Amino acid sequence: MAKAGIHPSYQETKVTCACGNTFTVQSNKAELHVESCNQCHPAYTGKQTFVSKTGAVDKFNKKYGFKENK
Repeated sequence: MAKAGIHPSYQETKVTCACGNTFTVQSNKAELHVESCNQCHPAYTGKQTFVSKTGAVDKFNKKYGFKENK
């Protein structure tokens, strides 16, 4: 036997991706923000993007006094 009035109501929800893509889904929230979607995620697009972390190794080596071996 199901209890009445305990479940949230579903509504049309606008989803906005960090890339600018927007679409609608059914959810109990009015608006959602996501970091990646099917238009920008590498698994769907086949394009790999790298976040540059240049200098992280150099910063570590400098902090702990290591010298770079070439």
